Amino acid sequence: MGGLGESVVALPRQGGGDGGPRDARRLPRVPGFAAVPGASGGSADAHGAAVSSKAAGKALRGRVPRASHADFTPGADRPDAVAAVEESNRGRIDELAPIRVGRMAATPFAFLRGSAGLMAYDLVRTPLTGIGAQICGDAHAANFGLYGDARGGLVIDLNDFDETVHGPWEWDVKRLATSLVLAGREAGADEDTCRRAAHDTVGSYRRTMRLLAKLSALDAWNAIADEELVSHTDAHDLLGTLERVSEKARHNTSGRFAAKSTEAVAGGGRRFVDAPPVLRRIADDEAAAVAGALAGYLDTLSEDRLPLLARYAIHDVAFRVVGTGSVGTRSYVVLLLDHRGEPLVLQVKEARPSALLPHLAAAGFEAPAVEHEGRRVVLGQKRMQVVSDILLGWTTVGERPFQVRQFRNRKGSVDPAALAADQVDDYARMTGALLARAHAHSADPRLIAGYCGKNEELDEAVAAFAVTYADRTEADHAELVRAVRDGRVAAEAGV
Repeated sequence: MGGLGESVVALPRQGGGDGGPRDARRLPRVPGFAAVPGASGGSADAHGAAVSSKAAGKALRGRVPRASHADFTPGADRPDAVAAVEESNRGRIDELAPIRVGRMAATPFAFLRGSAGLMAYDLVRTPLTGIGAQICGDAHAANFGLYGDARGGLVIDLNDFDETVHGPWEWDVKRLATSLVLAGREAGADEDTCRRAAHDTVGSYRRTMRLLAKLSALDAWNAIADEELVSHTDAHDLLGTLERVSEKARHNTSGRFAAKSTEAVAGGGRRFVDAPPVLRRIADDEAAAVAGALAGYLDTLSEDRLPLLARYAIHDVAFRVVGTGSVGTRSYVVLLLDHRGEPLVLQVKEARPSALLPHLAAAGFEAPAVEHEGRRVVLGQKRMQVVSDILLGWTTVGERPFQVRQFRNRKGSVDPAALAADQVDDYARMTGALLARAHAHSADPRLIAGYCGKNEELDEAVAAFAVTYADRTEADHAELVRAVRDGRVAAEAGV
């Protein structure tokens, strides 16, 4: 225990006594645990840590005024939209690039979904508090949704973590607010409604963080159960939509996907059926490499999961195109069948370095050494979600890192661009609360709450930023559409 500083924990003295104050027992400071307030000889009371965290957050307002978050001026050397898209396609499968471009060119909101790196380039040039958290990195409005838990229930949370890193909490908030403006515009909402949605998501984030800051550490960690979200965020107009999405999600299973995407083979079992370009069969050696890599995946799982997977046999592997920003990465589906022929489908998805990584140093955050990109994604997801997929893990195929998860695990999502105008701000408040809950698992909610404060100054500033950046995104999208129309960039629409 040598070399560890000592801290003081007040414990009762063994044996009898006169009922007066007890001596404090001196115990070693253990790395990974907080220091005891006042242990260094100061006079802080039991609430000293809470006071100092909140005060530190509040003091940051002097250096980074909350109103300054409205600011956005594109840098003179900002890459144009076409160059940014082409750069983000580097290292992906060439023949899938036109599908990715086609999906990004569909709408300004779709463009935002595929341009996390470009937005990170811009966000570096906006005010930063220096408070870090495990951030999603791609916290747009369509990256929240329902998924199944281990007992058959449905949870709602962030659900895409390809870009997750330890970085500035503001980046997630600003990206979410901007996405709500774009989704609202696409849904046909008027400009006041779109701005209010951005305002409301920040307000909900701020109020939720203040709530978490007032709770004990354990209560804050487990706060705001999903069944409380609607009332907590006053999102009652969204109830019917959530019920419809939930009902659909319950049927969105491996079994249903397998029934549509596989066929019986001679001698028993099933195999995937070609449905190009989204689903296609692959060569035997490629399929064998993916299947063989699942041995390494098992090593990343908790040992109590292994008996479950031991009851399944691997029957087939196919390539499947996914997402918008993810198109062009290597992504496989693996068909497993149990003794009754019931399917479980795993997704084995390439994990590329986060698009935010090149911009962290300029934001004052040290880019951590990443031993495996799949591990980065999985651990980031587990740090942010309340409940994660019990089969979440990672592996390596060839020399490329991959994440592994259940495919079609009763997933469902709200399409924010298809919401009625009177539902957009409800959805904004709900996602803002979910984002605060996710950030509070890695950042001290007292520190962020101290900075955000009680009034709406931050809400108004970020809403102004969101409208400005939504305009910038629309201009970027128009530039990409012109490039496609002029034949400078290949695009395949409607896939």
